[in-house]
Amino acid sequence: MRSGMSNSKFHDNDLSHFGRYAPRGAVARLLDLTRNASGSWAGRKGAFFLRSMAMKAMKKGRPLDVEALGARMRLYPSHNHCESRLLFTPQYFDLPEREILRARMPEDVVFIDVGANIGGYSLFAAASAGLKARILAIEPRPDIFERLVYNIDQNSFATIKALACAIADRDGDMLLFVDSPEPVETTSRIGSVSRREQQITVPVKSLANLVTEEGLRRIDVLKLDVEGAENLILEPFFRDMPESLWPRFLFIEFAFEPMPGDSFSLVAGQGYRPLLKSHQKVIYERS
Repeated sequence: MRSGMSNSKFHDNDLSHFGRYAPRGAVARLLDLTRNASGSWAGRKGAFFLRSMAMKAMKKGRPLDVEALGARMRLYPSHNHCESRLLFTPQYFDLPEREILRARMPEDVVFIDVGANIGGYSLFAAASAGLKARILAIEPRPDIFERLVYNIDQNSFATIKALACAIADRDGDMLLFVDSPEPVETTSRIGSVSRREQQITVPVKSLANLVTEEGLRRIDVLKLDVEGAENLILEPFFRDMPESLWPRFLFIEFAFEPMPGDSFSLVAGQGYRPLLKSHQKVIYERS
């Protein structure tokens, strides 16, 4: 599946055969060391130091083809902090969150990944669940969507559907503001933000209409990585959709700041209780 949207404003993606960029030489040795580092403070510190050495040894913009979280991925570590983490230290990648989800996802999980990035969580869910799982991976930014689709295509999972759109409170088109063409953390926002350098028009859907169009009868996990648009998405969904379609688990990510208090109030008011809280992530379960 391709977005049909121009990629000219962003990095060019290499869609050649998987394995072309298999780790070799010093980078392969450093990668082996970082991936086998322990979870102790010293182990993590050493892994991050070795990661910085590997980044310096790599040609800027060059991807690597690896397996992470049970799936094959082509990762561009110099373009996206998420990809750097998945490449060098997948054992640390949101470990408490993944353990909670793995323990609670049924084999036929219905998982909606809004702001899927290059597919880390969607691929993790597909690798952890069964053949009856249904996973929607939603990413609005054209170049990142292209990487997402490429990564999905490198695996035998038939349970992931990629959608090139944003999620908000309505259907139509919307401006998406992208912080930088050379991001340390790839971030995109709906609506005006300060210091913006690029803006693109992307298709947008309401969560309620998406669920209706896809014919979903339940949602086990709804993951939102939407840079502050949580209430914009959730308020009309809770208002307009029957409780039988409210997600059992809400997983909300924040790139740079804790979850705003009004978002906490919104989800708590719908019967959700926190299972895990960190500075940048919250997982809720609905009783």
